[in-house]
Amino acid sequence: MFKKDFGQHILKNPLIIQGMVEKSALLPTDTVLEIGPGTGNLTVKLLERVKTVVACEIDIRLVAELKKRVMNTPYQNKLQIRVGDVLKSELPFFNVCVANIPYQISSPLVFKLLLHRPFFRCAVLMFQREFAYRLVAKPGDKLYCRLSINTQLLARVDLIMKVGKNNFRPPPKVESNVVRIEPRNPPPPINFKEWDGLTRIAFSRKNKTLGAIFKQNAVAVTLEKNYRVYCSLKNQVS
Repeated sequence: MFKKDFGQHILKNPLIIQGMVEKSALLPTDTVLEIGPGTGNLTVKLLERVKTVVACEIDIRLVAELKKRVMNTPYQNKLQIRVGDVLKSELPFFNVCVANIPYQISSPLVFKLLLHRPFFRCAVLMFQREFAYRLVAKPGDKLYCRLSINTQLLARVDLIMKVGKNNFRPPPKVESNVVRIEPRNPPPPINFKEWDGLTRIAFSRKNKTLGAIFKQNAVAVTLEKNYRVYCSLKNQVS
């Protein structure tokens, strides 16, 4: 198991922040989604480049600090703040997502973004390093998993830069990486919910063959149940 660090860590290194902004290839007309803006170090740099930044923050103390930071500046009217849990909210329209996200929401957030419509151009996100490596892992790699196959099905994923612990305040327990995600548009012609269910079964038991996995009684019962539902929806005899 890799180390987990679910705390909020403020990105403080201006070079890393600038690098994330540059890799986003922002346009003056863009609306940028930022998740977990913290005290606004990245937010301000985004506001310098784009038309609007929509910042989603769950901590009302940080919301107050962010509002104070842009008050009476040219950026005040360019910043929209949404207070609440981004995973439980409908995402707004955006062209690009740039964020140092809370690491505990990494996996559900990636798929919430990739299944969002209309399509966005790209996302440049900070992740825990091992999570980032899982995103780009290839078949045969030790870290190749359901996350790898599903993410790469829906997007092109590239590692951008390594980020050490001392670039944050307070320093986290883990190393980090910036990743660039570009959705495949058009997406593959599949029902992603069905595909995700298949990969969930296929990767449910490490070091077991697919044959052994699909011979398990619980899996067979689930498949039969799903098949009956499918036949019912299609008005076919199962």
